Amino acid sequence: MSAQETKPASKEYFDYRGFGGKMIFTVALALVTLALAVVGRFVAPEQFAFSWLFAFSFYLTIVMGALFWIIVHHAVDADWSVVVRRQLENIANLAPLLALLFVPIVFVAPTLFPWMSVAPGEDPLLDAKAAYLNAPFFWARTIFYFGFFSFAAWLLRRNSVRQDKDGDARYTWSSRKWVFPMLLVFALSLTFSAVDWLMGLDYHWFSTMWGVYIFAGSAQSALCVLVIILTALRSAGYLEGVVTLEHYHIIGKLMLAFVVFWAYIGFSQYMLYWYANIPEETAYFLRRNTGGWNTLNIIMVVGNFFIPFVILLFQGVKKRPFWLSVVAVWLLLMHLLDMYIVVLPSFHMAGPVPSWLDLVSLLAIGATLTAIFMKRLGDTPLWPLRDPRLAKSIHLKN
Repeated sequence: MSAQETKPASKEYFDYRGFGGKMIFTVALALVTLALAVVGRFVAPEQFAFSWLFAFSFYLTIVMGALFWIIVHHAVDADWSVVVRRQLENIANLAPLLALLFVPIVFVAPTLFPWMSVAPGEDPLLDAKAAYLNAPFFWARTIFYFGFFSFAAWLLRRNSVRQDKDGDARYTWSSRKWVFPMLLVFALSLTFSAVDWLMGLDYHWFSTMWGVYIFAGSAQSALCVLVIILTALRSAGYLEGVVTLEHYHIIGKLMLAFVVFWAYIGFSQYMLYWYANIPEETAYFLRRNTGGWNTLNIIMVVGNFFIPFVILLFQGVKKRPFWLSVVAVWLLLMHLLDMYIVVLPSFHMAGPVPSWLDLVSLLAIGATLTAIFMKRLGDTPLWPLRDPRLAKSIHLKN
């Protein structure tokens, strides 16, 4: 059966008419919270800096996780993920907007990254890292990261959308040729951006596993957002006969795999640092194992591994969209807590101090991204209409 002969009884395009109110509300929320964030920038500049970076990092990991899954889809020539790929493409193409939302960090960078305010000769450790930790190279790397993320997401989506018109297999082959070098550059870009923007909060500390740890959360959170989007579209009458319970089953198995992978990476990093007991390495964990931060750490470990691990062992959960969506929301909340514990202890060292700017920053960036996502949702078909592997994906059995 060819892709052209596969005609699911489902609406191919997203219709805004039933979502107009939600769209207006999302845009209004984005405008109001962005305005409040601007106020916060002047009322509490230090708190704004860390709150904005926390929120930005949370959404960045989701977008980067979506880009990762698209690259993997093309690299392994996967059949099952064809029908869900378009939504991953829509998420990944928010990368240019994230670059714009990074601009506030440019203005508060000296507050976030202490090494920017240390003069040469004041700290021997920083002097030893000066070839990497210097402002011109830092901003050049930042431009490269966003340039690559945006270009990769745009190119892969462009090929996918063009194929919707004529079904030419050359677009599939073009994407597959591109993703192999992209995979290497993606790994390096995600790793070093995590080092620059998150590990850079404390330039005395370092970890060779940091990039993998952030990657684990990125891949997992993107799967969670994908489940939520698919379930919302199905509940609104879209993707009928296209996305089936078999697709949920596979996504659920991948979620389980990354629950275990995240725990493995997190435990390995912690155990090795505890065993070696080197002051430059243990500083990160000592701060987060003290007072209220320790309580949040325990909640995160239990909530991000033990609870979802047990639940996702059951096949019935993975094949029920509602319950898998509940688990996805839970994991997203745990990932949010993870990013909070990564960023905010560099500001509130004695313990967590919740701020209204934390919530405002999350809503401002989240509502802005959601509004643009919803606007673009109806610009293209909800799934790749003429992908050569479409029939196999729709009739998936696993």
